[in-house]
Amino acid sequence: MPKITIDHFMEKLEHPHKAVIQEPREFILSIDDRIKEQVKWNAPSFYLTEDFATLRVQPAPMLQLVLYAGVKKHTDPKQFEIPDPLGIVKWMAKDRCTITLTSPEDAREKMNALTPILVSWISQL
Repeated sequence: MPKITIDHFMEKLEHPHKAVIQEPREFILSIDDRIKEQVKWNAPSFYLTEDFATLRVQPAPMLQLVLYAGVKKHTDPKQFEIPDPLGIVKWMAKDRCTITLTSPEDAREKMNALTPILVSWISQL
């Protein structure tokens, strides 16, 4: 079965915040020109050599950025250190965290805080 393209996925996506999902996608891709995008776990996902972020969009109206260090669980993961002056990061494990975007306005407000978070995350992969 052929992989679905991200453009096709976004075209078919039914989500109350669909317009806002495009903004973090473009933003994440702009951080580092090595970042690539694909559909994984029925969501826009990002990778360098390994997956490191997914925009969780289901169940709607969910919009959450999940950061992780590859898809395989590590037996002794290193603790990632990232700047979080706004306290928007929720840690799920040493090498996995989430940032919830509750509305289009909330997503736009958090965009500036995401830059140092993502740059730091990528540098520790």
